[in-house]
Amino acid sequence: MLSPKFLTDKVALVTGASRGLGQAIALALAQEGASIAAVARTEDALKDTLGAIRATGGTIEAFPLDVSNEIAVEAGVEKIAERFGHIDVLVNNAGVTRDGLLMRMKSDDWDTVIDTNLKGAFYFTRLIGRMMAKQRSGRIINISSVTGLVGNAGQANYAASKAGLIGFSKTVAREFASRNITCNVVCPGFIDTDMVKVLGEEFLAKVIERIPVGRLGKPDDIAAAVAFLASPAASYITGQILTVDGGMVM
Repeated sequence: MLSPKFLTDKVALVTGASRGLGQAIALALAQEGASIAAVARTEDALKDTLGAIRATGGTIEAFPLDVSNEIAVEAGVEKIAERFGHIDVLVNNAGVTRDGLLMRMKSDDWDTVIDTNLKGAFYFTRLIGRMMAKQRSGRIINISSVTGLVGNAGQANYAASKAGLIGFSKTVAREFASRNITCNVVCPGFIDTDMVKVLGEEFLAKVIERIPVGRLGKPDDIAAAVAFLASPAASYITGQILTVDGGMVM
């Protein structure tokens, strides 16, 4: 059984925290007592997340940067470490899509998705993993997708980035386990966010027909899974994939 506020005195860094899944994850971790280092491209984009957490008495600071830029990530992590002193939970959530059929996909669209979704996670994990290794504790949670498990026509770049996160996470789990650091993956299905809504009602109606529970997921469904993996109750879980998709790819 989890104790209330099980992340009190902990610091959680969440990338892509401005909206959708990232915002819900930041809110859920803050509700459990964590101080939040919120990362997004601009501070203005984080305005709603900052307001929501501060309205409940939580602690959150904005760190605007481009997660695909190695130098920017290094500078940002240094600022976060100076502000909070330690980082206990890392959630690599930032992601973009540049959809298109493979035969027509531009190299720039491939690079943009891989650089943001996969290399960004690498940059943060490499830096923060060192910090966690010194403190001999930490939780790393990477947000993949069911697309990384089964693929999806028109999303070769996105599927590759999300499948890459799974292999990356399993390796991180093996390398850091002896330091009391876990690394796990959450694979969302179709979640009711702005990124999914652009697919259109007709397409989503067909998607829902394939979901056994009969509905799209909610951002809070993903946030709850992340909070569990960040909790003491998950201390013996590492290198695992938690698929939160209403049973779609079981």
